[in-house]
Amino acid sequence: MLTAVACMAGVLALWGVFVRTEKGQQVDAAAVEGAAYGQTELWRVAERVLDVVSVSAIAVVLLVAVGIAVLRRRWELAVQVAVVMGGANLTTQVLKYAVLARPEHGIPIGSQANSLPSGHTTAAMSIAVVLLLVVPSRMRPLVAAVGAAYAAATGVSTLVGQWHRPSDVIAAVLVVLGWTAATCAITALWPARLSEDALDGPPPTPRTLRGTLVALGSVGACAAVVAAVALSRTFAALPSVETRDELLTAYAGGVAGTVAACAWAFAMSLALRQGAGRRLRSA
Repeated sequence: MLTAVACMAGVLALWGVFVRTEKGQQVDAAAVEGAAYGQTELWRVAERVLDVVSVSAIAVVLLVAVGIAVLRRRWELAVQVAVVMGGANLTTQVLKYAVLARPEHGIPIGSQANSLPSGHTTAAMSIAVVLLLVVPSRMRPLVAAVGAAYAAATGVSTLVGQWHRPSDVIAAVLVVLGWTAATCAITALWPARLSEDALDGPPPTPRTLRGTLVALGSVGACAAVVAAVALSRTFAALPSVETRDELLTAYAGGVAGTVAACAWAFAMSLALRQGAGRRLRSA
């Protein structure tokens, strides 16, 4: 629950810095403008990635995840799937259109309406997270790694297409992580039954679990360093970020920040889900 609260605080912090302030809007706008370089080639791939995220895709994954939970006789997982998928996507829409306002600072790049958090990134990450929740324990490290890659690819694709600003994408990642953390708290408190433990199968080996967490954490750390350097350089160049190198630096910072957020979010989701499972078994 502390993780859930921290995620919401992170969303508000992103909004406070990159949406409410003029400098924050300028940095975000520079990243969006920098995405225009090489966009023609990259968009061919990015468009295919974004095409996967649709209402029909969410419905299919929701049905599959609920089906897995029912087949495993894990009724609480079916509830958790609905809570994460519905809660995260509804929270994103409410925050974007009803709660968080975008003041006008005369920044010409991008939509003048608030676009934080990103709906596409929320949908993509929630799809991956619900699969992480329902699959047997041994499969979770693999699902976490693939989910992080898929969520990052979707988030970066929205930057490539200039659909969203970097802060929009990272805020969406935090929204889904917050709901995942809250759901894992429910999992830890759910009454355990021997039949459910038997169907869950053996947990992943400590080496596999540790290796996945270290890999995701390391990717996130490296990307975060790149993002921090790029962000500091872009802020230092304000109020005028105009040259090709400056715009590409801002864009690279946005991409790196997206990768870092997705890698760390899935590492945290995997750790929380495993921890909740251990508490349930011990109960």
